[in-house]
Amino acid sequence: MASKRDYYEVLGVDRNATQEDIKKAYRKLAKECHPDQHPDDKDAEARFMELNEANEVLSDPEKRARYDRFGHEDPMRGGGGGSYAGGFDFSGFGMGDDIFSQLFGGAMGGTQRRNAPMQGSDIQYELKLTFEEAAFGCKKSFEFTRNEVCDVCKGTGAKPGTQPKTCSTCKGTGRIRVNGGFMMMERTCSACGGAGKVIADRCTACGGSGRKRARRTCTVEVPAGVDTGNYRTFRGDGEPGRNGGPNGDLQVVFNVRPHKVFRREGTTLFLDLPISFTQAALGADIDVPTLGGGKTTFHIPEGTQNDTQFRIRGEGIKQLRANARGDMILTVHVEVPRRLNEKQKEVLRQFEALSGGRKSFGEKIKEMFEK
Repeated sequence: MASKRDYYEVLGVDRNATQEDIKKAYRKLAKECHPDQHPDDKDAEARFMELNEANEVLSDPEKRARYDRFGHEDPMRGGGGGSYAGGFDFSGFGMGDDIFSQLFGGAMGGTQRRNAPMQGSDIQYELKLTFEEAAFGCKKSFEFTRNEVCDVCKGTGAKPGTQPKTCSTCKGTGRIRVNGGFMMMERTCSACGGAGKVIADRCTACGGSGRKRARRTCTVEVPAGVDTGNYRTFRGDGEPGRNGGPNGDLQVVFNVRPHKVFRREGTTLFLDLPISFTQAALGADIDVPTLGGGKTTFHIPEGTQNDTQFRIRGEGIKQLRANARGDMILTVHVEVPRRLNEKQKEVLRQFEALSGGRKSFGEKIKEMFEK
């Protein structure tokens, strides 16, 4: 069998990468080579499975620590490189015991670990939402692709009417012992790849893998108030398990598109709104657009300055899993007219003359340096 690539190399991160770095790298690469994007491309499918396996280990601090110490030969894993076995607790065994057992073929040999039930890999799907869909909630359906147990061979990988046979090389253990000089050592059986069984007549429907790619539809109720990075988990809708193990999960991660006018921070909604010089100076009741497509009336007080912010209660985003709603922060921008006719200019000159007793900030600064 070809040697496995280093998991850090698979994800394109260094060994000091944070959990967030690993998560971002996995999402980016999984999206690029997802089988949905490359139908009938076996290389993309293999790459996708390789990414899932690397992410499964490096995203779990405990599994990552063991991988950093032992690499693909972690004694707590079956056969050096598959999914981690579920349903077993190795905490009662010291690391020294594990290595001793691996070297000398003790009670913790590969047979039990290899044949133990293993949970299937999780699937992540990025669901894009409009700004309004995330704010008010919606129901969305989408299609995704996953491996499923072959309906022809029922997952055995063998042609119907036949059964896999016990490997004659390792006698079904999946491991063989080799003479390492002064001690006996174990390694994965190359004849069966550690499975303990060989298939003479492969199922033509799945090529002997026992798995087939299938498209499925999922409908998700998106609650009001979700934001980018929030997710919903569908238990058991991921990849099928091995040796009777449970299926993995389907994780639907939300990605909210930006709005042309509004932006949000949590449940707070932000809106920039232009007002005229006259409205700012004299005050006015203005119509403020709301996210639902309506509007609310808000009073701008007399003498409002440029970039002043006002809070409009209850016009923000609904709080996730609660009935409370955030506020809207309204920032007004006073627009200075660019083109004036002579009559308008004369009116402003008269205004300036009537305000002659007031000195501008610039005039006060100029007087300070002239003294």
